[in-house]
Amino acid sequence: MRKDWKKKLAGLIGPGGVLTSPFSLSSYSYDAGLDVMKPEAVVFPRSTEDVVAVVKLAASEGIPITPRGAGTGLSGGAVPSQGGIVLSFSRMNRVLQVDWANRFAVVQAGLVNIELQNLLRQKGYFYAPDPSSEQACTLGGNVGENAGGPHCFKYGYTVNHVLGLKLVTAQAEVVDVGGPCPDPPGYDLTSLLVGSEGMLGLVTEVTVRFIPKPESARTMLAAFTTIRAAAAAVADIIGAGVIPASLEMMDKVMIQAVEASTQVGLPSHAEAVLIIEIDGLGAGLDQQQALVEEACRKHGVKKLEIARDEKAAERLWAARKGAGAAVGRIAPNQITQDGSVPLPKLPELLEEIAKLAKRHNLLIGNVMHAGDGNLHPIMIFDGRDQEQVGRVRAASWDILRACVAAGGTISGEHGIGLEKKEYMSLLFGPAEIEAMKAVKQALDPANILNPGKVFPAPVGGA
Repeated sequence: MRKDWKKKLAGLIGPGGVLTSPFSLSSYSYDAGLDVMKPEAVVFPRSTEDVVAVVKLAASEGIPITPRGAGTGLSGGAVPSQGGIVLSFSRMNRVLQVDWANRFAVVQAGLVNIELQNLLRQKGYFYAPDPSSEQACTLGGNVGENAGGPHCFKYGYTVNHVLGLKLVTAQAEVVDVGGPCPDPPGYDLTSLLVGSEGMLGLVTEVTVRFIPKPESARTMLAAFTTIRAAAAAVADIIGAGVIPASLEMMDKVMIQAVEASTQVGLPSHAEAVLIIEIDGLGAGLDQQQALVEEACRKHGVKKLEIARDEKAAERLWAARKGAGAAVGRIAPNQITQDGSVPLPKLPELLEEIAKLAKRHNLLIGNVMHAGDGNLHPIMIFDGRDQEQVGRVRAASWDILRACVAAGGTISGEHGIGLEKKEYMSLLFGPAEIEAMKAVKQALDPANILNPGKVFPAPVGGA
């Protein structure tokens, strides 16, 4: 029986390390998705040893553990679907080592992404994965969801920049996988764990690689009279052999919301804008810029500007990364979906989303990592109206089903979590699901690590 375990927990972690009041529990019952479920306790470890102690207690009492970074996830991954313990890594937020010569850093899982970026920037380096929530999201959360961001098109996702992990297993053992040395022998367990959403182990430390900032960069803004024209320009830019550092798109709904919020000079009359960043050796940027401009003009670009300096470029990127917050001026709630499609299918998927917005009577704005076909339709609604919530869920299903039908997938970087687990049936058959479950069973046979996530319920099951 789970008796007196909360008192034991407080004894393990110490004063101020455990929350159990109803108000506190409410604050840890949700992320940036739809679902809300209260934990029974929230725990704030300060070390890997603290995590070991919590897992030992949880395993002995049969208590589920839900790991949590900053709660910025968009698929219910940090929602405690079966109660139990929310393990918040917010106090494990230190940089443990920076090896400038070998270009790697070791950080605790609760370090905020932007803090690592700011540290590296001082010596001319950067960590490539830069989610829009970088001001708040943690490196451990990024590992759990295999987060991306605007620079993922050229530089890759979290999995491409994580060299190693320290984790606590479901059996309360400390395990190190990977490491700073290239190509370690054995199975690539690091890649298995990145994107596993805290279901296979509790990551406490992350070893990341960082890279030099490019010699030069230019940021361009291109405005179009149709979404299809903007999408066609994206395809032609890439087809011309240009690999932008970032290639982002926003539609009219998002342009107007962002401009009202930031006043950075986005053309509110445009149906779509591209934000394009090219980087590399200064000597080669003129040629890249000429190819980008040619592709945009071919598709009737109405406005094409280059940020005049680094501060202007930073303001433009801050506006793009603040797109989600900007829609708060329109309605109190939003849900951002996260499908990916092959690039040639991008125009028709955007047109299909517009049709679905009308069918479900919803306001949907689109922002996307257009370079790799990663769509982020933002459904804007009032969560106090359950009828609206039902329409949002129905539209989400239809959007992701359309992505799969176009040869794409149901998540580019936000994970599956609680809210998209039933959508897995759109993409995988029973054999594939069972193969993934077998990995979970092997590493967490008691199913205490973030249970209730990723896998769809069995037919006829709960």
